[in-house]
Amino acid sequence: MCGIWALFGSDDCLSVQCLSAMKIAHRGPDAFRFENVNGYTNCCFGFHRLAVVDQLFGMQPIRVKKYPYLWLCYNGEIYNHKKLQHHFEFEYQTKVDGEIILHLYDKGGIEQTVCMLDGVFAFILLDTANKKVFLGRDTYGVRPLFKAMTEDGFLAVCSEAKGLVNLKHSMTPFLKVEPFFPGHYEVLDLKPNGKVASVEMVKYHHCRDEPLHALYDSVEKLFPGFEIETVKSNLRILFDNAVKKRLMTDRRIGCLLSGGLDSSLVAATLLKQLKEAQVQYPLQTFAIGMEDSPDLLAARKVANHIGSEHHEVLFNSEEGIQVLDEVIFSLETYDITTVRASVGMYLISKYIRKNTDSVVIFSGEGSDELTQGYIYFHKAPSPEKAEEESERLLRELYLFDVLRADRTTAAHGLELRVPFLDHRFSSYYLSLPPDMRVPKNGIEKHLLRETFEDSNLIPKEILWRPKEAFSDGITSVKNSWFRILQDYIEHQVDDAAMASAAQKFPINTPKTKEGYYYRQIFENHYPGRANWLPHYWMPRWTSATDPSARTLTHYKATAKA
Repeated sequence: MCGIWALFGSDDCLSVQCLSAMKIAHRGPDAFRFENVNGYTNCCFGFHRLAVVDQLFGMQPIRVKKYPYLWLCYNGEIYNHKKLQHHFEFEYQTKVDGEIILHLYDKGGIEQTVCMLDGVFAFILLDTANKKVFLGRDTYGVRPLFKAMTEDGFLAVCSEAKGLVNLKHSMTPFLKVEPFFPGHYEVLDLKPNGKVASVEMVKYHHCRDEPLHALYDSVEKLFPGFEIETVKSNLRILFDNAVKKRLMTDRRIGCLLSGGLDSSLVAATLLKQLKEAQVQYPLQTFAIGMEDSPDLLAARKVANHIGSEHHEVLFNSEEGIQVLDEVIFSLETYDITTVRASVGMYLISKYIRKNTDSVVIFSGEGSDELTQGYIYFHKAPSPEKAEEESERLLRELYLFDVLRADRTTAAHGLELRVPFLDHRFSSYYLSLPPDMRVPKNGIEKHLLRETFEDSNLIPKEILWRPKEAFSDGITSVKNSWFRILQDYIEHQVDDAAMASAAQKFPINTPKTKEGYYYRQIFENHYPGRANWLPHYWMPRWTSATDPSARTLTHYKATAKA
């Protein structure tokens, strides 16, 4: 996890412009470099480093003797870089996983390069010999990337939007900043004056398709067919492999553990893999909540079962409310459920950074979208409609859960790893017949639970634990985080403000006082940037006006039971 930043064709003084690069310093607390491009006085790279792989030669932009005309700035982890290096017999100059991008590009061009990368990434690749700039981002947008481009060819790129919003450009007083789409790469021509012109934007991978790099994967052969035992065996093989490949790091690994199904499976599999790799330190797991929260109790059970070094972080309602401003600034969104769910993750990341030496943090993000884990999937009109919704959620992860997971951890200099969004695991899961993937017997994620039924990885009551409503597991059913927020915000936003909400906020007009309160904070930090969020996250197939699962009848019935 790092922070990348680059300008091409800047009209303003670079020494002033580069101050914007410092807005993302939290992403790379270990080192910083600012480098001009030879022959282009108005082009430059900025890089904040979190040293996770190759402590000695990991600074960026990466340049190697063999390709003096290539400049690479990237944020991510390429898990198959050694396999590809050996297969194609590339001669490496460093131990940095990103060096593979230079070799692949030289061998087969940009399209083949991005399709061969098994990992998470956002990159800027400059080829001064062929006068090209390339931008690319991984399938699900696990690593963030924003860009701003003007009509006269000024291009600015950054890991987070906050590193672009204050840039100056003579032709454009208000620079349009937007997220770079996941699963895409862009080709741009570099002109002699340092300006650029977009040539094409290409979608190179759909989450349903088996990735091209599967051809070079060492995972054991999967069994054909959709018999339930065959599918379960294949899922276990792929999930095991998804965790194993993500052990690639020189820093200590930890794991977030909410006590829910997803994080528990990740933590248990991770601990097993660390033992097999003969890693010498104990796995640290981290849970957060208010006293007697369901999550804390469940996480404790899992930690005792797997034998991790478990840390419990307690917070109260005042602490949660006090960090809302910081959280919204870090997130760069005002989406209601994203903000709610981010507070716990922000506070636990702060604790990890301050009190431990764990830096690479595993988590269960992506499972709910992939395996139809949200409670409203019980209301899906058909397996086919549920499949469509699952793929829509995966396409939009970069706006919601993946955004939350990246920004809350990166704000404290941590790197998040999410095995459920592994290319091989997710594409296989999406290839299964739609009726295999829907909730069964009133239980969501039934197939995933059934897959690990006989593994003894985690306690049975956790394996079959129903999903908690978003951020509510950190508190309790009696006095939920949802209720705490409503009670506080009721006194912060009056009825008159709500009556004029449509005039003040015509884009994504908030319908609730909570939404209005978050929007005010967002506009204070990022005025005029409401279009970063295309729409609020909301459940489907219901008339609910609030994203919390607490408003769904299935959740209410379960909570009373």
